[in-house]
Amino acid sequence: MTQAIAADAAAARGMPVCKASFRDAMSRLGAAVNIVTTDGAAGRAGFTASAVCSVTDEPPTLLVCVNRNASVYEAVTRNAVLCVNVLDARHQALSTLFGGKTPMAERFDAAHWRIAATGAPLLDDATVSFDCRIVGGTAVGTHDVLFCEVTAIETQMRAGALMYCARRYHELQTDGS
Repeated sequence: MTQAIAADAAAARGMPVCKASFRDAMSRLGAAVNIVTTDGAAGRAGFTASAVCSVTDEPPTLLVCVNRNASVYEAVTRNAVLCVNVLDARHQALSTLFGGKTPMAERFDAAHWRIAATGAPLLDDATVSFDCRIVGGTAVGTHDVLFCEVTAIETQMRAGALMYCARRYHELQTDGS
């Protein structure tokens, strides 16, 4: 019996989907790789995230998911500003660095940053950077879903995107426009 059939059978019997099955299935959902940064009274912090997506274009709003147990959680939520820096294939090592337990100073020392209008660090060579103010959020399980109103966008004319699927990085070729 395949995992899909087993999961469907469990659901039909009213049994919850197990955490491992859910995580395995979600590993097949490809996503763009981003570094989310913040700075302010609660300090400078950043983390790698694939749980970022558009909510609406009026007003321009993104959602960003962050684990409440993450070391960056307090800084992100207390500063109430963040920058979503969209990565391309050149940034794979930087993504890994921001996704691990590396001290914050070392993470930021590994690339060139500018200060966005909100005060959040903006990656100099990101494909796209969305400078945002957190305008709301909701708790779901272990994470907070943050609603972030976009105050500015900076776009580089770069081809390609860094994607994460099946627990590894992939490069998506684009035309650069």
